[in-house]
Amino acid sequence: MTHFVTGLFFILLGYLIKYRQWSWLIAGYNTSSKEEKAKYDKQALCNGVGNFIFLLSGFLFITGLGELVNITWVVSYSWIAFIIAIILFLIYANTGNRFKK
Repeated sequence: MTHFVTGLFFILLGYLIKYRQWSWLIAGYNTSSKEEKAKYDKQALCNGVGNFIFLLSGFLFITGLGELVNITWVVSYSWIAFIIAIILFLIYANTGNRFKK
């Protein structure tokens, strides 16, 4: 049940970041100076981070479903996918200046 609640919370965060442009929820960006923020495309950054959070919420729902039907391998693999997705997004976001103007 906890995974479903957390998944719903992630969907809310993803919505707020992607569609409402609440960039102040993005760690690092929210504490940057105005000069540093001016280097980034806020629309692209919010879109990318919002989509990523939606992806993570999907993994949380899969984990919750695996626990609900008591299939332990689904829970294990979804957590592994969750961690791999985080690592890959960090690499993606920090290479190639994808979110810079």
